[in-house]
Amino acid sequence: MTNHKADILHILGEAIKLGEHREINFSVAKLHTQTTIEVPVIIERSKKPGPIVLFCAGIHGDEVNGVEIVRQIIAKEINKPKKGTIICMPIINMLGFLNMSRDFPDGRDLNRVFPGSPNGSLASQVAYKLVSEIIPQVDLVIDYHTGSADRFNSAHLRIVNNEPTLKELATVFGAPFVLYSKHLKKSFRSTCHKLKIPMLLFEGGKSLHFDTVVTNTGVNGAKRVLNHLGMLNTKFKLSKPKKDCIFILESRWIRAKHSGMFRPIAELNTFAKKGDILGYITDPFGKFSYVVKTANSGYIFNINDAPIVHQGDAIFHISKALSK
Repeated sequence: MTNHKADILHILGEAIKLGEHREINFSVAKLHTQTTIEVPVIIERSKKPGPIVLFCAGIHGDEVNGVEIVRQIIAKEINKPKKGTIICMPIINMLGFLNMSRDFPDGRDLNRVFPGSPNGSLASQVAYKLVSEIIPQVDLVIDYHTGSADRFNSAHLRIVNNEPTLKELATVFGAPFVLYSKHLKKSFRSTCHKLKIPMLLFEGGKSLHFDTVVTNTGVNGAKRVLNHLGMLNTKFKLSKPKKDCIFILESRWIRAKHSGMFRPIAELNTFAKKGDILGYITDPFGKFSYVVKTANSGYIFNINDAPIVHQGDAIFHISKALSK
């Protein structure tokens, strides 16, 4: 990992010296009322040079649990490093956050327009500013997400396979699972990879929902990574993960074969054997009942919490092949 040793950090038009604290506004547009939208970028620099780490969340405006994780990192002063620099962006998609919406007001998913364009859609302009003015300055990104809609993700990290640095950092982070997943086209993670900036993408919980277990996993993982980099303040105590993280090489979605009322009985983070009953799909009139079973043995790391599902909806995510 690159170790930035520059005494002055040039970011968003500001020159920030070692030992300084700065809060900068990352702004692209105003509301239709001409009200300025403040998107704070909180920067803490140690007097000692070292790595520059970015903690960010809220690329999807309804993924509030990720926002809460970064908020706690700031509120607990975990973001004040022993050496190096920590940058925190709790909410990247502020417009989506204000509307409690996944997407931008223009209907675009910010995580599908990277690296963006200075003259494109509003979402594309935000992506471009993030990639051109902040990302080139950092050595590591930890980006916090949650499951979309009613799909509740177990706390896990997503990285690409055959990247020793990412595997080492993911192991240090200590989430229950690490899922090897390919880069999605035009995603933030894909763009950082092309720029050779390592990223740990954290998934946990579901949109518009807080979960204490997931939040604690995200915060504790951040502390472990900072400690690994020699950046964590000595006043913080480290907790060891309850179990070694499980690396998932391949996974599959179990989809609803019928529409109806959905009642899962399987529990998140548990191991299911082939043929185990995971839940039931019924109708409201007591005339129909379908048993959902798993076609392979594996760990359940996502469950759909929606009470009503439609045929084809993803209802369980289960590991198919593990990696050492």
